[in-house]
Amino acid sequence: MKSFWQKLPKPFTVLAPMDGVTDVVFRQIITEFGKPDVLFTEFTMTDGLLSTGHKKVAERLLLTPEQTPVIAQIWGTQPEHFYQVAKDLVKRGFAGIDINMGCPTRDVIKEGACSGLIRNPQLAAEIIKATKEGAGDLPVSVKTRIGFEKETIDSWIGFLLEQNIPALTVHLRTVRELSKVPAHWELMPQIIEIRNKLAPSTVIIGNGDIMSMDEAQEKWKLYGCEGFMIGRGIFANPWMFGNKVTIEKITPEERVKFFLHHIEIFEKQWHGEKHFALLKKFAKTYINNFSEAAVFREKLMETKNLEELKEILQNYNYI
Repeated sequence: MKSFWQKLPKPFTVLAPMDGVTDVVFRQIITEFGKPDVLFTEFTMTDGLLSTGHKKVAERLLLTPEQTPVIAQIWGTQPEHFYQVAKDLVKRGFAGIDINMGCPTRDVIKEGACSGLIRNPQLAAEIIKATKEGAGDLPVSVKTRIGFEKETIDSWIGFLLEQNIPALTVHLRTVRELSKVPAHWELMPQIIEIRNKLAPSTVIIGNGDIMSMDEAQEKWKLYGCEGFMIGRGIFANPWMFGNKVTIEKITPEERVKFFLHHIEIFEKQWHGEKHFALLKKFAKTYINNFSEAAVFREKLMETKNLEELKEILQNYNYI
């Protein structure tokens, strides 16, 4: 079960898969600011990749050479679809495939997908098996939560570790908790103990409330999981992985410049095919931590088109 996961430095860092966020453009920005050891795509529906609209869905899986290694995260409920999609992902050049068994969105749970699979271990096992068969030598990992209604580490995490996977990411909250409570890092030692007993070569990646590299280092010393996945924390500090930039020293002018650079990459990549409003979600990421930032963001959020957004940013001298 040796794969690139086992060859990564300890501890290693991972950019979490986030819907509508970790596309090829945002991954490029993060790579430039300071690249994590591993990047994930947005989570991508297997059914969609096999539908008549597959070309649009496949935009989630675009790659550039400088972004490697990138893991394609997929979700669904049909093992045969996972098998077919895995075969395609091998050809696309991904470093691995990850199965989403953690997203707590109500609609996907109703379908029995993502964190809904916590309630259906048999189907979860069939999906892992089918994906591995389609993936060939490409490593197949899983991202999940510590339980559904309540913590079920012994049964659920133990079950996944018995599936012979090279890496397991654990978001340290239950499905019911969403992100409303602090992540239960106190449970990581129990997870590591189960891993050591059942699957010692599987690397464990912890996820939840990590806001800095210093915090990841501290948690590594405390808990011993090999990797740390960062999601929402990257919105507060997109320079987090780099250690080249001290966020407190970034001037308002530099923040505007970075946002304009993000927009430039967005334009070059999508050529008007993606709606400019997708960029607004990053306003608070860049336009933050300085006087009048909130007022400035309001102006950006009120823009009606891409040119207006750029114009307001370019005329930032009133900050």
